[in-house]
Amino acid sequence: MADHDPITRDVLRTFEDVRSRTFARLEGLTDAEYLWQPVPDCMTIRRTDEGVYRADSRLPKGPDGASDDAPAPVTTIAWRMWHIGSDCLRGYLSFFEDVPALGDPFEWPGTADRGVLAMEEDWARFITRVEALGDERLMQPMGPRAEEYADASYLALALHALDEVAHHGGELGLLRDLYLREGA
Repeated sequence: MADHDPITRDVLRTFEDVRSRTFARLEGLTDAEYLWQPVPDCMTIRRTDEGVYRADSRLPKGPDGASDDAPAPVTTIAWRMWHIGSDCLRGYLSFFEDVPALGDPFEWPGTADRGVLAMEEDWARFITRVEALGDERLMQPMGPRAEEYADASYLALALHALDEVAHHGGELGLLRDLYLREGA
């Protein structure tokens, strides 16, 4: 990234601040914490008959955008990590050109160590794409590949992704805090 791209630089610095806080909160994550369900019927990742783990899909939304009158389901750390890594950051790669298919978006590692690694890889792929844009392209519309978001800029996409990772990264920390205090 050239020094003359201050917007890209500042966006990437903020992503790095969020990344470092989020991954610091995941240090020492155990498999028990990763799959811990703080309440019954959490959304999580589940082992299939084929031996792979898959994230529970979100509830279908009604015409008003809500799934129903019930509160949103509680999730496990594993599901939240899948959401940050695969659902958001990896999913947003489809808005960029020349991105290879990265497999089943609902498949996710069944262990904490591999989940952290997968989220790191998805984060790095997304950041690399944003960095390669530079300020001029960052400010331009994403175009037809973004379908209903065609007129939105790559900056809008990066800021949306930043909101997602900061919000859900904070939830990861809270879930860890609750797990550590569950037996207290």
